Amino acid sequence: MKLTYIFHSGFVVEGKAFTLIPDYFRDTDEAFVRTHLPSFAGRVYVLASHWHPDHFNPEILEWKRLRPDIQYIFSKDILEQRKAKSADAAWLVKGDTWRDDVVSIQAFGSTDAGISFLIEVEGKRLFHAGDLNNWHWSEESTPEEIQAAGHDFLAEVALLAQSADRLDLAMFPVDIRLGKDYMLGAKQFVDRIQVAVFSPMHFTSSYEAAEAFRPYAERAGCRFIGWKAKGESIDF
Repeated sequence: MKLTYIFHSGFVVEGKAFTLIPDYFRDTDEAFVRTHLPSFAGRVYVLASHWHPDHFNPEILEWKRLRPDIQYIFSKDILEQRKAKSADAAWLVKGDTWRDDVVSIQAFGSTDAGISFLIEVEGKRLFHAGDLNNWHWSEESTPEEIQAAGHDFLAEVALLAQSADRLDLAMFPVDIRLGKDYMLGAKQFVDRIQVAVFSPMHFTSSYEAAEAFRPYAERAGCRFIGWKAKGESIDF
């Protein structure tokens, strides 16, 4: 399979008979997605984990003109926020599963809006975290808020681990805006779940901050993907 970093939390995952595009926000400077959309292999599945504009761009609904076979799979909060119409997509909430004869997509929780995605396809397990993370700001949050954020996050990770204690690929936030503990959620995630390939996300253009997680990820047994530019691809 091939993984291409688009921007922020947006990726393209390509296999023999499918293409997944989760949480598209903005294309690469070379318009990778729009250029390749008509020729992507197999069925095309476009996922959106929640309504926040850095995870859901309504432009994706226009892609059906270029690729009529697209299947949209969205978190139901996008519908509730009136960002799309009922007929536009299959709608998931935590605990739901959508599948066809190519892919199975199970909705897990988030510690912010929407859901996260556990994807089983071509014999591999992939996870896109959406906004699932240990979201707290150590320099600003109270001890009670920090404790609550950690409890809620670890509860969601434990639930995921019951279904998938090993992942072939995890796309997970490493967001320097959280301050000194910005890698804590990622550390807790790879401590709890065995991850073969770890791809940071939600770092916008802070490549060096994302790269700083490499030593911890590698000690946990992960192959760490240190993105250096939008549109970069790796095979896994």
